[in-house]
Formats: sequence, C-alpha cells, structure tokens
Amino acid sequence: MTDDLTFDDTSRGLQSTIRGLYGSPSAPLPFLEGVVVRAFVLERPQGNVILYNAPGISKAADEIREMGRPWRLLMNHHHEAMFGAPRLDVPVWINEADRSRVDMPIAGTFSERQMIDDDLEIIPTPGHTAGTTMFLWDNGEHRLLFPGDSLWVEGGEWKAVLLGDSDRAAYLSSLALLKEIDFDILVPWGVEEGEPYGYAVTREEAAANLDRIIGRLEAGENA
Repeated sequence: MTDDLTFDDTSRGLQSTIRGLYGSPSAPLPFLEGVVVRAFVLERPQGNVILYNAPGISKAADEIREMGRPWRLLMNHHHEAMFGAPRLDVPVWINEADRSRVDMPIAGTFSERQMIDDDLEIIPTPGHTAGTTMFLWDNGEHRLLFPGDSLWVEGGEWKAVLLGDSDRAAYLSSLALLKEIDFDILVPWGVEEGEPYGYAVTREEAAANLDRIIGRLEAGENA
C-alpha cells in the first residue's frame, strides 16, 4: 500500500510526489490556526486541470503556465473564493448551487455527477455547503478523491466540517454515497501544517472512517 504523501511546507514552487499531481505552495487558512491550504494541478494529456482555489496558484503561476495553459479550475465550494481570483488565465467553474455566494469571475457551473473525459469525475456532495462537490481522479496508478474540506484529517482522524449553515441531512447522504466510491488516496483542501497532503487508504479503512463520521453527525456532533 502507498504511504501517506508529504510536501515541504516551506517550498515556494510546485511539488510532486506521484505521477501527474502537482501541489501549489501552501498558504494559511485565515480562520483556523495551524491549517494550510493548497491547489492541485492535474497533468493530463486531455488538458491540465486545477482543483481548489488557493493563493499558491498565483505564487506558482509561471510554473503552471510552463506545464501548458490549464483547461479549467474546478472549485469544491464557495469558501475557496475568499482568496479571490488567481493571477492566471484559467476559466473557473463551481457548482451552480454555490454560484451566488462567489464574488469572482465564474466561467461556468456544474450541477450533476458527470465525467470529464475518462479519468476525472465530478461528484456533487452537498452538506458542508449546498454546492460542495468532490472530484475523483484516476491517474493510472491511483484513484485520488479531492473532498475540499468536507473531509479532512485532524490529529490522524478523518472529520467532517458541519457549520451553522450546513445541511446535516444532506451531509449524511453524501457520506453514505462516498462509501460506494472506490479511492485509495484522500487529498483534502486544508491540512494541518507539517502533516501529509494526501492520505493513503484501503476501501475498508475508508468505509470505517466514514462510518465514524456518520455516527458522530447522527449523534448531533459537528465533526
């Protein structure tokens, strides 16, 4: 089984530890001390795609351009817009349900589960926000799930992020859906500083982690 994936948090450029996946420089998440966020570039023959909006896109803009103009930037949810539009010519897409909450140029929206070519899947998973959407990418060696911050790892434990305006019932339905999805690496938007950016997991481990979150949310907890 693959080990958890790590980057150097002090790097000012793109980093890669597995085929086709490049992480931007990290940036602090303003409202949660000790947590950093990244964007990720998927290097694909069909056209490169950026997942998540984060300040590191602008910091690594020249490197990203050298890889080839990205086809799209896909946002997981509207909270990513707090960082504004990146200094890069790339069309930004977001789930239609979160569109009205975003004050930055948006080129298009999605609302249904769909494939982009044969390797990248758009999976709406409402709950954290109405338009939260996860992305599943098959790089030929791994199936990587990008959950935004609907799923993240705190102190080694998978957790949810249920906010005051989140939808608990929708969150639970989305978590149940995730148990049916086959992935072996979890790549959240935000991670604890100094901790892995990607978490290797078997399908059985993923199901157990999701079940623990479901149990907590059903009991009235928010994580």
